[in-house]
Amino acid sequence: MKNALSVLRRRPILRVQLTLLYSGLALGLLAAVLLATNLLYGHSEQRAPAGTPAAPASGSHAFDAGPAAIGLGAAALAIAGAWWLAGRFLRPLRVITTTAREISATNLDRRLDLTGPVDELTDLSRTLNDLFGRLQATFEAQRHFVANASHELRTPLAGQRTLLQVALADPAADTASLRAACEEALQLGDQQERLIGALLTLATSERGVERWDPIDLADITRVVLSGHQREADRRGIHIDASLAPAPTVGDPRLATSLIANLLDNALRHNIAEGHVTVTTTSSPQHATIAISNTGPTIPHQDLDRLFRPLHHTGTQRVHHDGHGLGLAIVLAIAQAHGAELAPHPRPEGGLTVEVTFHPTQKPYQG
Repeated sequence: MKNALSVLRRRPILRVQLTLLYSGLALGLLAAVLLATNLLYGHSEQRAPAGTPAAPASGSHAFDAGPAAIGLGAAALAIAGAWWLAGRFLRPLRVITTTAREISATNLDRRLDLTGPVDELTDLSRTLNDLFGRLQATFEAQRHFVANASHELRTPLAGQRTLLQVALADPAADTASLRAACEEALQLGDQQERLIGALLTLATSERGVERWDPIDLADITRVVLSGHQREADRRGIHIDASLAPAPTVGDPRLATSLIANLLDNALRHNIAEGHVTVTTTSSPQHATIAISNTGPTIPHQDLDRLFRPLHHTGTQRVHHDGHGLGLAIVLAIAQAHGAELAPHPRPEGGLTVEVTFHPTQKPYQG
């Protein structure tokens, strides 16, 4: 039974259907031509002169056999030509199917490379390439999420377990000491929750942009600034904003996350009584947001590492009171939008980060 089903699956059903369609059309046209020829011949015989001798019977049989042989030959030629034409038409589709099966079975790095005129098949090839690109980005984001989460959650989980074990093992523990241990455990839990949220945001950003809406970087920045003003006041940091309209297209949620993480980084890695400058500008070709902050001097060799997830500078993990994922999220969101990210260390200390969006260009996924 399985062998019969496999044979049926291997049958070129679509090619047979196209062959029958093409040959049927050709034979229909041929039959119409032959019928019209016979009608014209019969009409000419009826109008022949009265004294014209009748054609011999043998000649009549020869005339009848001729069109029949021509019809059979034409039918065979039409079917063979239709079979060849259908195979030629379906050849690119077979290439797409075979390559797509190999890509899904081996790796998602490969892409369909269908050359030829722009038609429905090349559109199908681009659509599948876009699909493979999204699948590859999703799988890579999932792997990164699992690797980062398993690595980074190990320390707070171990600390939380040790804290509770010590508190429970102390025979002289009173209500105050147990309450303090529980409060510390809750703080570690909050840290884990923030880290998981940041990892999810990073994974979502790496999957790419699924919605493209008109947005204004200036409007989004105003909302983000209002939510960070209290944090800036607590740290004694002055924020100077110059927000000109900067319209572009993108995912509003991801754009908000990008600006919020840039501002978080500027506030956290700053100095007492420091400054943060936020500007938005635009032109017909681009929309730009730039955030600059005072802070410690950043060596040029450490600049790339700042944008790596859970990065290290030297032997120290760069978390401070954050989770070490802010600039990695910014980079992932910028790449998903096809935006240009340009970080510049300030000679006097601190960092300037510019993100330039191109409203008329959407990145090709994959």
